[in-house]
Amino acid sequence: MRKEYWEVSMDLKTEYEQDFYAWINHNVSLLRQGQAGKVDIVHIAEELESMGKHDRRVLLSRLQVLLMYLLKWKYQAQFQGRSWLATIDHQRDEIEQILIDSPSLRNALSDTLPDIYKKAVRDAKRETGLPEKTFPVLCPFELDSILCQGYYPEAG
Repeated sequence: MRKEYWEVSMDLKTEYEQDFYAWINHNVSLLRQGQAGKVDIVHIAEELESMGKHDRRVLLSRLQVLLMYLLKWKYQAQFQGRSWLATIDHQRDEIEQILIDSPSLRNALSDTLPDIYKKAVRDAKRETGLPEKTFPVLCPFELDSILCQGYYPEAG
């Protein structure tokens, strides 16, 4: 008698809860053997969804850091230095790699830019000690410029 997908064997369920790495390897082995009916589909679906959310969070976090450094570069030009350049370039490299791996996440950048920008302003204000009114209410950078290697805004 064939088990339904939600009737995960107790061994797989226990393995998932007690030894995640062993659970992964077991399910990968089952899939490679063509035994899809035996995999822990409920937990696999949860893990796949979690992976997608994690990638999105990492992408948006990197954008927030990048924006903060671009703001610092523009509004605290007297402190520009190699470490800021390195941070800006590193964030762009990481964002670029995420978008190569998952191109559909680019929409998340466009959709969330206004909210991420507000957080970047908060962070830049905290790091620089500059008043909030120093920074524009709306993001002064186009998304393509933000992501463009070699773009560093002129002092404002």
